Amino acid sequence: MKPIKPIYYVEPEAASVASLDDVPKALLETSRSVAAPRFLVGWREWLQLPEFDVPGIKAKVDTGARSSALHTAEYEMYESGDGEQRVRFVLHPIKGSQFVRECDAPVTGVREVKDSGGHAELRPFITTTAMIGVFSWPIDISLTNREGMRFRMLLGRAALKGYFLVDPDYSYLMSKSLLHRYKSHTS
Repeated sequence: MKPIKPIYYVEPEAASVASLDDVPKALLETSRSVAAPRFLVGWREWLQLPEFDVPGIKAKVDTGARSSALHTAEYEMYESGDGEQRVRFVLHPIKGSQFVRECDAPVTGVREVKDSGGHAELRPFITTTAMIGVFSWPIDISLTNREGMRFRMLLGRAALKGYFLVDPDYSYLMSKSLLHRYKSHTS
């Protein structure tokens, strides 16, 4: 039987130096303490998007990206009967899988986002609930085509802020593969 992997979190604590006199002044001026406990995540994690009935999607945790991004090969923005800006989109959360979700959500904004190559693109943003392990929280996500990318989702700094610390030495600290959940879902 495999041991159960614990959920790691970091508790705020006092500096472990003998006294603050031992800390260089320049370091003190640029440092700040963690104000509250944070969950520790690896550089990639499995997430769930329960509002879209997505039981699992591999996400790259990217502190170099301000916003989060979700892969969709196609989307259509429209105005609902009551004047609300909305977007219809199709999710393919697992590469090579026939699993597809047709989704609809209110648009929270349309902003210009630069990709890692510096190319600017106007993208719709939505707000939804994400889940890592047992922890869920609201996140803003842009919709874009990430077909050529290794991960169907990118979790950026804005989604991490206040909740997580990232340890780039590890993967899947708070989650394990969720592929098994697709066996109980039909396309």
